[in-house]
Amino acid sequence: MPSLSTRVGTFTDSVIRRMTRISNKYNAINLSQGFPDFDPPQEMKDALAKAAQQGPHQYSITFGAKNLRDAIAAKASKTFQHPVDPDTQIVVTCGSTEAMMCTMMTICNPGDKVMVFSPFYENYGADAILAGAEPIYIPLVPPTYDFDLDLVRKGFQDGAKAIIVCNPSNPCGKVFTKEELVSIGKLALEYDAYVETDEVYEHIIYEPAKHVAVASLETTAGLDGMFDHTITCNSLSKTYSCTGWRLGYIIGPAKVIEAARKVHDFLTVGAAAPLQEAAVAGLNLPDSYYKDLQALYTRKKKVLLDGLDRAGLTHNDPQGTYFVMVDISEFLKKPQFQGMTDQEFCTWMIQYIGVAAVPGSSFFNEDVNNLIRLHFAKGEDILEQASERLLKLNEYR
Repeated sequence: MPSLSTRVGTFTDSVIRRMTRISNKYNAINLSQGFPDFDPPQEMKDALAKAAQQGPHQYSITFGAKNLRDAIAAKASKTFQHPVDPDTQIVVTCGSTEAMMCTMMTICNPGDKVMVFSPFYENYGADAILAGAEPIYIPLVPPTYDFDLDLVRKGFQDGAKAIIVCNPSNPCGKVFTKEELVSIGKLALEYDAYVETDEVYEHIIYEPAKHVAVASLETTAGLDGMFDHTITCNSLSKTYSCTGWRLGYIIGPAKVIEAARKVHDFLTVGAAAPLQEAAVAGLNLPDSYYKDLQALYTRKKKVLLDGLDRAGLTHNDPQGTYFVMVDISEFLKKPQFQGMTDQEFCTWMIQYIGVAAVPGSSFFNEDVNNLIRLHFAKGEDILEQASERLLKLNEYR
């Protein structure tokens, strides 16, 4: 057979989704792949039922239905404290996964460099490679996940065309402070580079942390030109608990969006028309919805973190997202686990503890083998069951 693209040999399949398959095989509690086990708001389900009967059922405008773009623009303009034009500055995509890939292919030529904070959501490295770009990894150092700004400056000095900022950050739950974002933004402006943001967890955040959109810094921090140097990727998946709807979007300056629409058109043509219609109901929900969502996840976080504490497990306290990083160093030092990788430990944990996690090494460019990621986007009863199962780890201390 003819040879395949050399690109596909430089990254693996999704480790996150692989762990879900193993979890399903052993009927474990799946705290690996991060999706909620509850439904979207009733308003969205009602709107979807109506769309199922009344349509639309044919192609929407490829870059997003007009009413959906209007709703996205209204919400984003408020968040950014900067006007967003629904006709020139938005493209609706098939999830934020396509939004990130589409953005990368829009702004990068083969050989361009892109900075990525590590740990990182596993798609980012693959996105850069598929776009022909070279990732430059900037460490977020556990347990506080701080970073060295001098390394960011060096990345721009070495020619990085963009930096990816996931805020709040999957997998570590870091929420970048306004001061950190301003410092990154100033460097992007100085070196005429893009900040590509992934803000899908913008509403899943815990006091006292506050989410600051990079695109807002032009108005709120006086960084003239920041909006035109920011490309925001987002989705409805996490905020509205509809990961299966696969609806995302890109917001950016008109010149970028004009090009991104062309890339998007030939990648997927467009997102599902009836789902776009139903999504408008979610984007029009009142501010109280987001406060309730924050309270919901604050309770869920407490349930799982209390369970981890009862099991004597060392973990971080995430400022945002619904993920927590757990240190398994003490187990890897035991004779029965010596030589085991974090991925092998996660597979063992599925089989013998009944809880699925994601090996931390799938998120780090650095040689990290002692961390695993759990998520708490589950019913509190399921999180309590998982906590009880984790107590069985005491037998292996």
